[in-house]
Amino acid sequence: MARAKSYHHGELREALVAAGRRLLEEGGLREFTLRECARRAEVSHAAPAHHFASIDDLLAEIATRGYHELAAAMENEARRAKAEPTARLVAQGVGYMAFAAAHPALFQLMFNREASRFETPGLTAAAKHAYQLQLAAVDAVIPKAPPEVRKRMADFAWSTMHGFITLVLEGQIGEGESPRALKSRSLATLAAMAETVVRVGGIED
Repeated sequence: MARAKSYHHGELREALVAAGRRLLEEGGLREFTLRECARRAEVSHAAPAHHFASIDDLLAEIATRGYHELAAAMENEARRAKAEPTARLVAQGVGYMAFAAAHPALFQLMFNREASRFETPGLTAAAKHAYQLQLAAVDAVIPKAPPEVRKRMADFAWSTMHGFITLVLEGQIGEGESPRALKSRSLATLAAMAETVVRVGGIED
């Protein structure tokens, strides 16, 4: 290894997170090691231990930041949408799918079935915040519906957008379609989701 870089305490943590993010996006979890993160950050293989006791700790930090970015993407799209609640619900779905499409490896890490092994309070809170955005958007669409209906519809809305983009990333939906056609298809799915939320919530014109 070339001569190790010298970092201030906080800078080393950020360098390792950045290196880990790049490594994850390039090779997924199979290629992810602390040693390789250290090599890319140009520090000794023992250096990560000053900030991350294990590979799971580093993955937890990357996933936590991923949820913050996901929430930001959802909120940004909602702000661009019309003030009408159903438009904002659809827009949040657009932000969700766009984030997943732009960062598929990170998205997979965030929802990995084995994620419980590296769960931290920060990661749990970040994931909960993203869900609360969805719940709030549904509440705004059907404010007069009973709490259990609003909760069920929030689950339905989340399942719809998550399931659709997951199937797209896995090549089960949209294979061979142009980006424009796939975008149109995703918007139609989100619109149908919002219509269902309205109908089940019993909104009157």
